[in-house]
Amino acid sequence: MHRRVTVGLAALRTTGVGALLLLIWNPAALRLGVGGAPRLVLLDGSLSMAGRGGHWAAALDTARALAHGDVIWRFGARVTAFDTLAPRDGASRLAPALAAAAARGGPVAIVTDGAIADRADAPADLLRSARIVVLPRTPFFDAFVSNIDGPGRVGAGDTIRLKVSYGTVGKRERGNGKRTATLVASVGGRRLASRVVDLPDSGVVSADLTFPASRFSFPGWVAVEVGLEGVGDEEARDDARTLVLQVSAAPSIVLLASPPDWDTRFLAHALEDVAQAPVKVLVAADPGGTRWRDAATLTAVRPGEVARAVRGAALLVEAGDPATFARVTAKGALLVWPLGRRQEGDWYVQPPVASPIAGALAGVAWDSLPPVTALGELAPSSPSDSSPVIALTARLARRGPPRAVIALSQRDGKRRATIAAGGLYRWAFRGGASAEAYRALVAGLTDWLLAGGTGSGERFVPVTTVTANGLPLQWRWTAAGEPRDVVLSLATVRGQQQDTLRFDAGGRAELWLPPGQYRYAAAEGPERGLVAVDTYSDEWRPAPVVVAPQPGATGGRLAGVALRDRWWLFVAAIAAFAGEWAWRRRQGLP
Repeated sequence: MHRRVTVGLAALRTTGVGALLLLIWNPAALRLGVGGAPRLVLLDGSLSMAGRGGHWAAALDTARALAHGDVIWRFGARVTAFDTLAPRDGASRLAPALAAAAARGGPVAIVTDGAIADRADAPADLLRSARIVVLPRTPFFDAFVSNIDGPGRVGAGDTIRLKVSYGTVGKRERGNGKRTATLVASVGGRRLASRVVDLPDSGVVSADLTFPASRFSFPGWVAVEVGLEGVGDEEARDDARTLVLQVSAAPSIVLLASPPDWDTRFLAHALEDVAQAPVKVLVAADPGGTRWRDAATLTAVRPGEVARAVRGAALLVEAGDPATFARVTAKGALLVWPLGRRQEGDWYVQPPVASPIAGALAGVAWDSLPPVTALGELAPSSPSDSSPVIALTARLARRGPPRAVIALSQRDGKRRATIAAGGLYRWAFRGGASAEAYRALVAGLTDWLLAGGTGSGERFVPVTTVTANGLPLQWRWTAAGEPRDVVLSLATVRGQQQDTLRFDAGGRAELWLPPGQYRYAAAEGPERGLVAVDTYSDEWRPAPVVVAPQPGATGGRLAGVALRDRWWLFVAAIAAFAGEWAWRRRQGLP
């Protein structure tokens, strides 16, 4: 009997100490399952769920039923916490939500209408293991305006050309055989231009709308709405789009060529193309630039008109004899292309070094470009200039030291670029990849010059002045130094409000706003302008279902579970020590 008691006490002591040591060590053990995480339901919160033919109420009920009181997230243009408000996101992006769900762990269910924009980016293994419930939209016919290409800045005397992309999707109702509609451009309900267009059976086509800028009642920022009338479709919220542009008293880009040559001719066409704004080209064939003519009509232009155009230009291009422009003062950005003394020869442009326009030139096959025909010396910089940044260099016959082709600098807060080469037009004249390289160069220079705020001291600018419904307005910090938060005053027809732009380390900020037009002004700074959030969204249009319903993975997966997460081990340790104590008391042992 005494031996049995000793063995029993030893067994209890061993069990208790062993359980305690395991709890202190806390090793992880693998088991089949998904751990202790509750179920996660991903609910599609994009606008299509509440659009024509959507089933938002049914989606809410389904998500609640699948969650069983556990966690629900909404996904769309971003991943957010659950709420029962109407969908408001202008995109259906599932991949970020799946990635966040995978990091969290636990079973996943997805409730969507099946129109996922980033289906190809979603991890296939995560999709296979998730339960998917698809509530497809009821089919319907829809006509829409998908995009407007047009200038962002125009002069009061310019002609505005808009390229409007529009189309249809879905089947028309029986008896609705109308194949035409009216494309209308208007401002504040006042019609500016219109034309009758043919509606395609499906897909997207484009048409041009042309009207003079003089039809705007006043200069400044305006929002032009271009829409389809008389289409008889079932979804009206995507029938129009908005274009924001700035009307100035003078042309936005003025090119002075004295004398004109092939370089200035190709530059004018490229500027009009990449800047999406009409370019005013004035030429002077005689020495000294005393008699200017309009390059388009060859009509004489009085010196006073030239001076007014220069004063109002956001970007001034001085091409030719530097002595001609001695009395010309640019109020905005300046691109200088002097003739001067040049060394003739085959100058091959080298791949770009680090500069503000290097990103725009990525992908150019530099070895395949024709050489420029001449290269001059850059003029000495003024004491008020910043240190010039050499953006491109060239070598004579691919040998010898490189010499500067393009230099970038700032003078009195205004951006300035200088081109020292002659014969760059040969890139555009050859066509193909060389023409694309020329266009990329002009686009990079124009973007950098105009992004400087045209000498107004602007610290930040909107990346785009118009965004679709349910997507953020994006802003970019352009000033020197670290980005900092900016308080904005936003004026709309509904009243005035304030918001804060919070720039990240990369100088980017986002502002989520409901549809409308917003005249913004910085609380402390010169920044002023107009931005708009369209009623339009890609989500309003019928879209194909790209995911199918599925029950999800029936089996579990191996998951690591720590021993401290097993409640029975604590019970075993406590029971062993309590049993030993009771046994020893019963036997009269200490």
